[in-house]
Amino acid sequence: MTETRIRNSEEGTRVNAREAESESCQREREDVCPECGGSVVSDEERGETVCAECGLVVEEDEVDRGPEWRAFDASERDQKSRVGAPTTKMMHDKGLSTNIGWQDKDAYGNTLSSSQRQKMQRLRTWDERFRTRDSRERNLKQALGEIERMGSALGLGESVRETASVIYRRALNGDLLPGRSIEGVASAAVYAAARQAGVPRSIDEVVNVSRIEEMEFKRTYRYVVRELSLEIEPADPGSYVPRFVSELGLSEEVERQARELLENGKEANVHVGKNPVGLAAAAVYAAGLLSNEQVTQAEVSDVADVSEVTIRNRYQELLEVQNDVRAL
Repeated sequence: MTETRIRNSEEGTRVNAREAESESCQREREDVCPECGGSVVSDEERGETVCAECGLVVEEDEVDRGPEWRAFDASERDQKSRVGAPTTKMMHDKGLSTNIGWQDKDAYGNTLSSSQRQKMQRLRTWDERFRTRDSRERNLKQALGEIERMGSALGLGESVRETASVIYRRALNGDLLPGRSIEGVASAAVYAAARQAGVPRSIDEVVNVSRIEEMEFKRTYRYVVRELSLEIEPADPGSYVPRFVSELGLSEEVERQARELLENGKEANVHVGKNPVGLAAAAVYAAGLLSNEQVTQAEVSDVADVSEVTIRNRYQELLEVQNDVRAL
């Protein structure tokens, strides 16, 4: 009995091997032109499989797996597409839920009757309740709305706001919110995301668009960074320079000079223990003087949101280092 089972198993293995070999040979034959032996390619426009060497049509009337409609530009393609928007972390439900519009009209643009309007209003109410089923969902929805508002006010891109949303979700999942305000953690997430993306904003700028005090923001930011183990490098003063130069309407020569001043200052360790925003503002002011472009300390102070005293102290230090470098 055992020998019979072994023999049947061996025969089955040989049969499977022959079948696999025959399928492989058939697949190779399908990829090769039967006339000249050249390689075959698919022509999706005509729905044919043709030989790349001799042009023989090997197969025709292929199944078109694309959409049945045609579009001639991006807007028309988006309008005809039946898929929704991509999922995003910037929405509490990641953009997967439904949304009933506020227009009381049907698909043909006709106004709904009174009973239908009441029905649609009830559906909207229940739809909103299902989208935010518990306090956690309501918390997340409010926080992501705050992140979107602050990111827009600070001029941050979509990728930075997406990162801030991920940081807030991590804080929420790690139970870091008890004892802290939603606005505080959201502001800390925005500030941390901007620092990680290399487009930092000063603490004063973030506090101005948030709804919390500066001390609460600093406390919450340190707590979130520590608990989530976020790797955030110290802010580079040079990252503020392009924005200040652009807002002041100065030339590229001023930006180049400001970057050179900051690089020389770093080599002389002038930046140690200094506010990077103040150093950047001082470098822009000093570069304007070196390039003979009129810019006042008051104008730079308004753009950078630092005091004129800070600019005066820092720009003199940068010019001293610059003179020492040129003397060498």
